[in-house]
Amino acid sequence: MKMTGEDGAEGSEITMDDVKNLIKKKDEIEEQIKAYHDVLEDQGVGVEGPLVDAEGYPRADVNLYMIRDARHNISCLQNDHKAIMAQIEEALHMLHAREKAKKERNEAASQEEPMEQQVTLLPPFARVDAVTDGSPASGAGLKVGDEVIEFGSVNTSNFQNLQNIAAVVQHSEGKPLRVAVIRSGQKVQMSLTPQRWSGRGLLGCNIVPVQR
Repeated sequence: MKMTGEDGAEGSEITMDDVKNLIKKKDEIEEQIKAYHDVLEDQGVGVEGPLVDAEGYPRADVNLYMIRDARHNISCLQNDHKAIMAQIEEALHMLHAREKAKKERNEAASQEEPMEQQVTLLPPFARVDAVTDGSPASGAGLKVGDEVIEFGSVNTSNFQNLQNIAAVVQHSEGKPLRVAVIRSGQKVQMSLTPQRWSGRGLLGCNIVPVQR
């Protein structure tokens, strides 16, 4: 696992499992330090206790080799402990930063989609004010209040009057037309096929122009 220096680019690969492994190593180091401290306590000298007697001679009542070895290992292990604590702190910082960046990206993406949709919506040129049950319009999903922005070849830029829609309907009997409407601020697309049915006309709905 690499986190700093020339290998800093690999920091993104750090996982929580890496942190758990570091913590496990830290615990092992602490256990070793405790074991060496126990050795010193058994000898009755501790980490700083003198190893010579009052006259300056090596003490004969303790195991000098064991004490020196334990003190040396404690010193080395304390350095290792300090280093691994720094690694754990850095790894946790990187994980936190990565999760924060991920959350910000997700929030930005969730806001960006409706904003883009809102920007691209064209102004409606007509509105549906009646839909008869069982009609082709009802079957296609058209609803009262839908604001029309596309009806076959008719759209906001070329719409002049309702005759434009009537002409498209007459020439498209039995053929599916792509219809796009604005419903509750969202763009909804559907396929509407003008055709004979039990009611009047080929659609079974009433469309009125929108004043612009």
